[in-house]
Amino acid sequence: MLKLSNAVELADWEIQITQIRAQGAGGQNVNKVASAVHLRFDILHSTLPPFYKERLMATSDQRISKDGVIVIKGQSYRTFEQNKEDALNRLRALIQQAVKPEKARRPTRPTKSSQRRRVDNKTRRGEVKSLRGKVKI
Repeated sequence: MLKLSNAVELADWEIQITQIRAQGAGGQNVNKVASAVHLRFDILHSTLPPFYKERLMATSDQRISKDGVIVIKGQSYRTFEQNKEDALNRLRALIQQAVKPEKARRPTRPTKSSQRRRVDNKTRRGEVKSLRGKVKI
């Protein structure tokens, strides 16, 4: 059971996790064997609410295919359980990122006090520049 929020959970049968033993890509540790995990999640055939499905399908992420399948590949020199947990966390983060509402933007107009401060600073700078070279001690 993968919990996404208070109301939304994914059942275990919706997430397919395949364990793959992968050989290292060469280099110094040629004989090291990594535990790779391929996580597959079908958006369209899942129990997600329709709003979640729409937002996920509209997300521009290379892990989401056109037919609504999310594939997350993880490989590292850790145990299968650690890689599985990492892949599930990545899936959770991807779904939450796609679903969370965008924040309202701040108004871009400066406040009265900041406008006043800018004008004061500009006039002071002008006064200082005009005095340069003229004051002799």
